[in-house]
Amino acid sequence: MGFLDRLKASQSAGISDWDMLTSIDQLDAIDQLSKHKTVVLFKHSTTCGISAGAKTRLESEWSDLNGEIQFYYLDLLSYRPISNEIASRYSVRHESPQIVVIKDGVAVHNSSHHSISISDLNKVV
Repeated sequence: MGFLDRLKASQSAGISDWDMLTSIDQLDAIDQLSKHKTVVLFKHSTTCGISAGAKTRLESEWSDLNGEIQFYYLDLLSYRPISNEIASRYSVRHESPQIVVIKDGVAVHNSSHHSISISDLNKVV
């Protein structure tokens, strides 16, 4: 298996563990859910190695999470308008890769690139 094949395989691994964010309308449901459960939005560029690395780090460290969290995965290349709405609705600057943590309908944390980590998520859960 060549480098590009391994990269594609790593990008698709574990996606079944995420809830896919494919509609702006889902953000209203996410706001409601975040009143009872912490929600994490992961904005991912499927052609970016840094984004693939951040996704792999999150997936490999999931077992280290404290608390109940609902994860959503956004494919930025396919759903850029949703990313724009996230930036507007939650007052966060668009970055990729990026996680946005939502509680009570408000972004309480966001980080991007190499700053994305489970230990940071545990601090805000």
